[in-house]
Amino acid sequence: MTEAGHNGRNVKLSFERQSIVVAISQLVPLKALRPGMKESRKYAQILGSVRAIGLVEAPAVAPDPKHPGRYFLLDGHLRVEALKDLGIQEVECLVSTDDETYTYNKRINRLAAVQEHRMITRAIERGVPEERIAEALGLDAVSIRRRARMLKGICPDVVDLLKDSPCPMSVFDMLRRMAPIRQVEAAELMIGQNNYTAVFAKVLLATTPEKLLVVLRRKKVDSVTAEQIARMERELLSLQTQVKSVEDSYGLDNLQLTVTCGYVRKLLANGRIVRWLTQHRPEYLSEFQSIAGIESFGDAKSAAE
Repeated sequence: MTEAGHNGRNVKLSFERQSIVVAISQLVPLKALRPGMKESRKYAQILGSVRAIGLVEAPAVAPDPKHPGRYFLLDGHLRVEALKDLGIQEVECLVSTDDETYTYNKRINRLAAVQEHRMITRAIERGVPEERIAEALGLDAVSIRRRARMLKGICPDVVDLLKDSPCPMSVFDMLRRMAPIRQVEAAELMIGQNNYTAVFAKVLLATTPEKLLVVLRRKKVDSVTAEQIARMERELLSLQTQVKSVEDSYGLDNLQLTVTCGYVRKLLANGRIVRWLTQHRPEYLSEFQSIAGIESFGDAKSAAE
């Protein structure tokens, strides 16, 4: 399916315009849940959220060309499991138009801070009481209100950069005290170093020039001496130089990784291949599923370990 872009050319959509309701029994998962996943706090949060406010993010599926009416589950495995545990028989799904080219957001189920914020704000907009949301997520009402306001004062570009990142809420408190241009710089540094900790965000705030701040530094930050700030600025500059020095080789390696992962995902979208691997080479299927879930070199390293 296509639609006209601003320049007059057709732009291919990743999903059909209309979602469909599918019987959960007709969904074929492309990966198995890890042992103990249903006992995890993450799954408990998802289960509680679905029970209290319903499904916010629809699962993504692709039709099985060999079996009409059956669909491969591309994204949303934990959400579908939660629906099963709640005795729900059907689910509204997004239908992929090209599962080869669309990169599915495997981090949604991890309840990244931005995703959690969106889930909470949507629930509030639908009239769900804050107390009910808090009970579903195992939080208190004050924390729910804080999460609902989390992105106030945050540059939209930064929200887009960090929407799937494991940033704690306190990181956004630090970013909010910076001017938009510095927020973007800080977000890019966190992504480049794969460091989303509050400590790193505090260092970035401490090394931010006064003219790029929107509020005065607190006393705790002011306690950093000028010499310490100068040293941190030099270290950050050196760090940025090192990152730029590996960009050329990184781009080529990342391209090769992306192509390889895309090919493996295409294989796993074939039901016959998945069934054969399940019956004859289950150990291969597990490895292929791990590869298909890789979206960065950090993920590749974790999978290798």
